[in-house]
Amino acid sequence: MASAPEGRVYSVTGLVRELKGAVEERWPLLWLEGEVSGLRPAASGHWYFTLKDEGAQVPAVMFRNANGKVRFPVADGDVVLCRGRLSVYEPRGTWQIVVDEMQPRGLGALQAAFEALKRRLQAEGLFDPARKRPLPFLPRRIGIVTSPTGAAIRDMLRILSERDPGLEVLVAPARVQGRGAADEIAAALDLLAADGRVQVILCGRGGGSIEDLWAFNEEVVARAIARCPVPVISCVGHEIDFTIADFVADHRAPTPTAAAETAVPRRADLEATLAGLEGRMVQAMARRIRRHRVDVGRLEGRLISPRRRLELWMQRLDELRDRLARAARTALGSARSRLDAARLRLRRGSPGARAALLRPRVSALDLALTRSVRARVELRRARLGVLDGTLHALSPLAVLSRGYAIVRRRGDGAVVREPGEAPPGTDLTVRLGTGALEASVTAVLPGGEGAQRSEGRRRQR
Repeated sequence: MASAPEGRVYSVTGLVRELKGAVEERWPLLWLEGEVSGLRPAASGHWYFTLKDEGAQVPAVMFRNANGKVRFPVADGDVVLCRGRLSVYEPRGTWQIVVDEMQPRGLGALQAAFEALKRRLQAEGLFDPARKRPLPFLPRRIGIVTSPTGAAIRDMLRILSERDPGLEVLVAPARVQGRGAADEIAAALDLLAADGRVQVILCGRGGGSIEDLWAFNEEVVARAIARCPVPVISCVGHEIDFTIADFVADHRAPTPTAAAETAVPRRADLEATLAGLEGRMVQAMARRIRRHRVDVGRLEGRLISPRRRLELWMQRLDELRDRLARAARTALGSARSRLDAARLRLRRGSPGARAALLRPRVSALDLALTRSVRARVELRRARLGVLDGTLHALSPLAVLSRGYAIVRRRGDGAVVREPGEAPPGTDLTVRLGTGALEASVTAVLPGGEGAQRSEGRRRQR
């Protein structure tokens, strides 16, 4: 009889299970690219197929809940990208990849749709940081839009209750994946906005594949978040997942739990902060009071009582009154002295005094003036007699009275000095010492003869 083999003996099931555990632990999640071959949709809705390339092939299965999210038709020969985990199918002892997500090779249809919508909404300004609203510091009511049966709602309610037990929470239930989920999310947002009681809204769900999260990439959800009148916190998926809702929302949290923590500060933390601030304020006030007490004590020592201050001012007033009286007496005496001096000067300079002083001088000047005038008159009178005699001697009338005459032509009044100036027939006027004669020239005689004849004629007339 053969002896028992050395070492451990595996059962078939045990070996397959160990292989399965080792495979699943080694490759918990991976992406695999290959060509679809032998696609067999089962009655249960699951897909069975093979992923192959030029050198090898891998059996694959995609269950109904996963392949329902595929947004493009799949057929044999399509090259796809599959995300899944390696596993071992125990009944047959074969290994396979369990596919959770499938995309066409390259960007993928969903990713292309995501990028197109993102570019369009960004061009419209829905992602503009300027339109993002700040979150309220201590909201009293919070709205939540999510699935009422998922883990996300339980986590958010737990966190909110822990952070602020008195907080009111309004839940607007909505499906968060599958056909029609986007319309339900948008309707729930509009419902909370119309209610008007909430101050901030949390909108999201837990993580998942791109198909699971696709409702939050729909335009209808983005528009509902943009028109919401209160701040919206988007909390979709895990930290690595971004949706259109994240870009439009006023604030983005990586998870629903983080959204609850962001929306509501922990009451205990606030109370501790307030207690710390209160302690610091009390200490600061105590320090200020002590400092002011020291200042008051120092000022109190320098402060003079009102009675003492009044006595000082009364003494000062008496001193000033005495100084004022002395100054007034001094000023009055000085003014009186100036007044007496002015009176004396006025008395000396009065018209009567000045007249009395000037009267003898005026008399002397009057006598001197009279004598001077008389002398000057006599002098002028003597000179006038001399001039009168001279004038009489030189007067033409005196000459004429001695027998001379002035002969003038009667026509032009010219004096006739030469015989030739009065030819025969000239009418003459002869001025004598006492009167005048009118004559007419009958002849012009040369020399003394003519003069004698003429004189004889004048005498005859």
